[in-house]
Amino acid sequence: MSYPDSVKLVEVAARDGLQDEPAVLETALKVELIERLADTGLPVVEATSFVRPERIPQLADAGQVLQRLRRRPGVTYPVLVPNLTGLERALAAGAPEIGVFTAASETFCQRNINCTIEASLARIAGVLEAVQEAGLQTRAYLSCALGCPDEGPVDPARVANLAGRLRTLGCDEIALADTIGVGTPLKARHKLETVAEEVPVEALALHFHDTRGQALANILACLSVGVRVVDGSVAGLGGCPYAEGAGGNLATEDVAYLLQGMGIRTGVDLRRLMAVGDFISARLGRANGRRVARAGVPEGWP
Repeated sequence: MSYPDSVKLVEVAARDGLQDEPAVLETALKVELIERLADTGLPVVEATSFVRPERIPQLADAGQVLQRLRRRPGVTYPVLVPNLTGLERALAAGAPEIGVFTAASETFCQRNINCTIEASLARIAGVLEAVQEAGLQTRAYLSCALGCPDEGPVDPARVANLAGRLRTLGCDEIALADTIGVGTPLKARHKLETVAEEVPVEALALHFHDTRGQALANILACLSVGVRVVDGSVAGLGGCPYAEGAGGNLATEDVAYLLQGMGIRTGVDLRRLMAVGDFISARLGRANGRRVARAGVPEGWP
């Protein structure tokens, strides 16, 4: 079984991780978190989301975060936008890369963005047209790709069709999201293989939540298919405000430990990354409970 020589880790804690925190954090702390993450060698650190402040108050300062950020050369700081209004705000703040999102579940799409899947694709088409005029890269998140909290299992053919349509609209990268962490290894690999029949695997990414402790096993199963982009959230921060019981994201420390132990390059300094996890956990007033953070890295580990 072959695995890729390298994997790009996409850090999502500052957006997907913090959006579920009940207490609104200071802008300066968010900026410091992003800058510390970039200093670990991560190539992509998602910065924020330009959603309506009343929907997610935690991200009301999106423009300030992006404008105050000291951008490290070689690091990309994408932002998420729900529509053209969000895109206009993002571009005004100097967004370097844009993310959009939809879902493979009608129920979740309605709950998350108050529209049908078809309506969300129409919104995305308008956003992508403007993004392409600005010459920026785009990523799409496809939520509930492995299962929905209301509808249950999601047909792989539906996920593949939606991913193909997103690619046709102009998305450079499509992240398959296990939003509630229901996937298991063989099902995750089958889903990825099915989607890869519609979209080149090089254009796919994995965004797996670790709700049931399966995320690392799912990623390992998918790596042999050829995927080279994996999302993580330092200290496992985050869940989903519109999916009850979604649990935390996969901790970036844990996936970095897995990949580096397999000899797969990430470019990330694992010990510095662990220190960032401890930093933000302390600021949030709780212990860093992720596995690698708790157990540490053995001496001599790469």
